[in-house]
Amino acid sequence: MTTFGATSTAADVIAGVDLTGKRAIVTGASSGIGRETARVLAAAGAEVTLAVRDPATAPHIGEIARLDLADLASVCRFTESWKGPLHILVNNAGIMATPEMRSPQGWELQFATNHLGHFALALGLHDALAAAGNARVVVVSSVGHINGEVLFEDINFERHPYDPWAAYSQSKTANVLFAVEAAKRWAPDGIAVNALNPGRIASTNLGRHMPAPPASFDPAGATGVSIKTIEQGAATSVLLAASPQVEGATGHYYEDCQIAPAHTPGVRRGVASYALDPAKAARLWSVSALALQDHPDRAPEDAQVVGE
Repeated sequence: MTTFGATSTAADVIAGVDLTGKRAIVTGASSGIGRETARVLAAAGAEVTLAVRDPATAPHIGEIARLDLADLASVCRFTESWKGPLHILVNNAGIMATPEMRSPQGWELQFATNHLGHFALALGLHDALAAAGNARVVVVSSVGHINGEVLFEDINFERHPYDPWAAYSQSKTANVLFAVEAAKRWAPDGIAVNALNPGRIASTNLGRHMPAPPASFDPAGATGVSIKTIEQGAATSVLLAASPQVEGATGHYYEDCQIAPAHTPGVRRGVASYALDPAKAARLWSVSALALQDHPDRAPEDAQVVGE
């Protein structure tokens, strides 16, 4: 339990925390909760790198670096250029319910951007995180994960019609499964990994591609939904990135600054059991590692499938 909740802001959860000497990366920090996360971490003294697709759109909060998560070549260039320890990695960037598109490596674009690019980023930065000691990886998922599992038999929608919401759901479930498996693998390195639902944010760029949602995504008539400001939406990310109140916590899914309860049908909150399933988490790691090995650039050393 923490002392924060649904209405807490990012500034609230980091009040009194000194991040001087800490280095952080926030993906998707040009706008929305990513920008607020980067701003608050920098205000607390952290040296923040904003990893963004278009550097021209990034605020002047800290260092700015180009990163296109949909392109594994871009991810490789970013990780290979990083020098020194890394204390905080916030995998915040994401896209939602896009038209059917593919990444340069041929993966469905939401899976490629929301999961696979962040997977490659975290693996490529593993040694930097381990060198920092007690590093934290924060993975921004969504309550949308409750609408569907990872479609292991057809991740790229090659054998059945593309559904933008099913693709979004699987990518957000993948975010949680990554946190579960990375927490297990990286515990000996002192790296904590947690996923989160930031909540329904009043105004961000995330929904720019959105078609009308299906009934299962419509919060009307469902309980547990509240509209948050950007400052409130960034609170759980900042909590997991920097608060002493979650020191040692790893492998969890948070919402409203607390470990989420199990999902109850009809309630748009909580975590689905399949998103925490260790067997599914290990399977996703193996699939993702194979994707990196198929990429022509050198895969990170931890991208192993032997014994999975």
